[in-house]
Amino acid sequence: MKKYLLIISLLALTLTQNSCTQEYLNPSTASQPQVVSSTDGLITLCNGLQYRFTTGGAASVLYTTMAIGGLSTKELTVLNVGNLDEFNLSVGAGSVTRGNGTVTNIWTRCQLVRANADLVLANAGNAADAGTKAGIVAYASIFRALALGTLAQFFEQAPITTADNAPFVDRATILKEAIATLESAATQLNGATVTTTFTDKIVPGIDLANTIQALIARYSLFAGDYDKALAAANKVDLTKKSVFNFDDNTRNPVFEAAFGNKNVFEPTNATLGLTGELAPNTADKRLAFFIRANPTATQNLGTGYYTANNAAVPVYTPGEMTLIKAEAYARKSDLTNAVTELNKVLTKTAAQDIYGVGAALPAYAGGQTQAAILTEILRNRSIELAFSGFRLEDSRRFGRPGPGAAGSERNRNFMPYPRTEADNNTSTPKTDPQ
Repeated sequence: MKKYLLIISLLALTLTQNSCTQEYLNPSTASQPQVVSSTDGLITLCNGLQYRFTTGGAASVLYTTMAIGGLSTKELTVLNVGNLDEFNLSVGAGSVTRGNGTVTNIWTRCQLVRANADLVLANAGNAADAGTKAGIVAYASIFRALALGTLAQFFEQAPITTADNAPFVDRATILKEAIATLESAATQLNGATVTTTFTDKIVPGIDLANTIQALIARYSLFAGDYDKALAAANKVDLTKKSVFNFDDNTRNPVFEAAFGNKNVFEPTNATLGLTGELAPNTADKRLAFFIRANPTATQNLGTGYYTANNAAVPVYTPGEMTLIKAEAYARKSDLTNAVTELNKVLTKTAAQDIYGVGAALPAYAGGQTQAAILTEILRNRSIELAFSGFRLEDSRRFGRPGPGAAGSERNRNFMPYPRTEADNNTSTPKTDPQ
């Protein structure tokens, strides 16, 4: 990743933006028309999308997704209350204000990625040929969808355009937009062969075709479109990896900011903060993948995909796709197929998974009701997808006890709208959700 991202930082070709109402170009660098009028400029902007989304330590979307999703659901615990933004996320409710830096960072980075992806997609016709254009469109669409989908996970509403006082739309509309972006890209990708002009210059790691289908499956599940989620998940080749790559210059942000030290946060305990009916089976071998055994006084309890500065992070995992199918079938009341998919995750060994994640447990033997099977699916999502930032989304979707309820498993339903947006966009809702 290094040689590509150094180009980004040296040329500063990507846009910067403080809210959805303003965009600025660095006057000392190439102008926007110069950048988007050439194939090389468009590919450089594509590389910038990944740079903005994945790097930057505690400011990156990977870190903020994990922090907000984990701290609001007891998956993670704060180690040093001096990290005030993270501590307030762990307290929840009114302690999370519009000035929270972690919430502001996820909003700003996602809007930056979305705005820059829009710029690439609007000018993709300037690519040298159809195959290069298909690669550019697919790549930009993936990051546009990731940005929109992430916003929908944590905010009840958000703008999806860049304009003065851009209107807010509800999360159902945001998810629909993300899915439509991916479906359009899939059509273009199916009609052309991506050229080496694109693949030789893009940051390596992301499998375009499989990632598009995986994200359609993810966001269709969140949107409640179970037939579409099933269809897309079935198109994903579970033997192929798709990852965000890092090195010592462009570092794994969670390791850099949190799991590589004992200063910010770590897993709540050896059972990922899961209790009661969601508590893991003690024989579940996935726990050893995500939780460090016998850590020293200076070692963080968390491991998983965050073990070193150069550790790659999956864009999606085989387990996520299988559990999407299990949940979709269960919600469609097809319990036989739901259990079939669930068992693929329960009985999978580490050797059978491309990332080495395997529970190696017996097949499901619980109640044959929709409620019981969905609970088992949620338990497995909470373990298989640990530290992926999905737990807040999952807690709402599965109807788990929310803020103020007995046995609450989350301290907020959605995050407040950042002050930076409210100060610059009169369309920002006056009242924050809880």
